[in-house]
Amino acid sequence: MYELYIANKNYSSWSLRPWVLMRTLEIPFKEHLVPFNDPDPKNDFNHFSPTGKVPCLVDGDVTIWDSLAIIEYLAERHDGVWAEDAKARAWSRSASAEMHSGFQSLRNLHPMSVGLRIRPVPATEALRKDIARIDALWQQGLDSFGGPFLAGTNFTAVDAFFCPVAFRFQTYGTALSPTAEAYKTRLLSSPAMKDWEEAAIREPWRDLEHEEEARASGEIIEDRRSEAG
Repeated sequence: MYELYIANKNYSSWSLRPWVLMRTLEIPFKEHLVPFNDPDPKNDFNHFSPTGKVPCLVDGDVTIWDSLAIIEYLAERHDGVWAEDAKARAWSRSASAEMHSGFQSLRNLHPMSVGLRIRPVPATEALRKDIARIDALWQQGLDSFGGPFLAGTNFTAVDAFFCPVAFRFQTYGTALSPTAEAYKTRLLSSPAMKDWEEAAIREPWRDLEHEEEARASGEIIEDRRSEAG
């Protein structure tokens, strides 16, 4: 069975991508959740990941790191990871790669913190451009391939790549076009996303660096998380 190493569900946007895809496509795996900056030496990320980062997938004697590499590894072994239609598949890979390597302002200024609701500081021009580009990408995929997901009828890897964005938009109350807003709600309402959110809210850990990033992003108006352990 696959073993998937992830970090805190409240913060780890990169961990969410393969996790939500595998859960949605019913690809069996064993989850190993290792909190960020755990003082226990045995939980050092370097013990399981060549880069010391998450996510990391272990398949027997094969280790795959980086979320995009994990997705492609799974696509070689399982149907449904990417769209069957060649045009939709090409678009999906392009959109996923753009998400994987871009949108730095969104990542830096609106960090993922699933259990918080934040009134953000005024957006920079770069952040506004990132949000507008994602809104346009979502509309393009839905219009081109008929929805309800970005590449057509089924949830695929390209949707998984944008699941962390849906959590970010929820946390910061981001204004979107009606089409993009409906798609965001669709992602957040999926069983796998609801399971991730519920687990994130129950987590007892607080990581100082991630908490400081959230406070710097705006005014915390609601904290839905359980009390820190």
